[in-house]
Amino acid sequence: MSNKLDQFILRLKPELGLSLKISFGIFLFILFFQPFSLNGSDFNNHLLVISGFSVILFIIIILVRVLSSMIFDMNRKINEEAIFPAYFNGIVIFLLSSVAFAFYGHYVGGITFDLIVALRILIICLFPPVILAVGDSFSVLKNRNEELVAEKKSIQKQVEKFEDDILNKIIDFTTDTNYESLSLTVNEVVFIRSSDNYVEIVYREVENFKKKLLRNTLRNIEVQIRQYSNFVRCHRTCIVNIHFIDKLHRSSGNQWLTIKGYDIKLPVSRQYLLRIQEAL
Repeated sequence: MSNKLDQFILRLKPELGLSLKISFGIFLFILFFQPFSLNGSDFNNHLLVISGFSVILFIIIILVRVLSSMIFDMNRKINEEAIFPAYFNGIVIFLLSSVAFAFYGHYVGGITFDLIVALRILIICLFPPVILAVGDSFSVLKNRNEELVAEKKSIQKQVEKFEDDILNKIIDFTTDTNYESLSLTVNEVVFIRSSDNYVEIVYREVENFKKKLLRNTLRNIEVQIRQYSNFVRCHRTCIVNIHFIDKLHRSSGNQWLTIKGYDIKLPVSRQYLLRIQEAL
């Protein structure tokens, strides 16, 4: 018994805010628009009767919403199937509030019923389920958005960790005869370009840029570093690390790259232009 009461209270809290707002809205609507005439001329008595409508609506919303959610969860634990369709709460609230408003209005408010009054009560009782449905949809979208944001952050962390792992991997550049070598991490290599029978490797050591000539071909080097997405070929004579690219420039039909902190222009051929643009 205590456990069920705790569940009821736990489910009651998130329902209170919107339920109070809807009930108060109905109170103001009946007060100002006066969709039906109440017996007597005492304003205070009218306020009490109108307050009764909002209290009845509030109790119906709370009971239907909380109890149906408890029954739904209980049934889901048993057979994993939903007892009620998504719109069940709205239908029950509409029917109960319509009947309750009719009896309360007739026996307490002294309302004389005809077709017009009955239609007005039905229309008034239709508003709460619609507002609740919109509120539920908004809550679902909000929760989904929060889940997507959390998922995005998780993916970003994984990507950042992956990139850090990649950037700290060591590449051993060697000559074609393996006579000489140069070991650099991925994030140290700025660009590589061919120079006759050699390749010129420009790398950054702390804050200084340095060069190293190795006897090898750019094609061999490209095969060696192909597994690292940081490197993109921008010209038949040059491969660049995208993390060091400052800007892509264009003038008179020619394109070139500038490097962050290094005074040089690297040519970009039309063949590789699209890949550079996608990388940036």
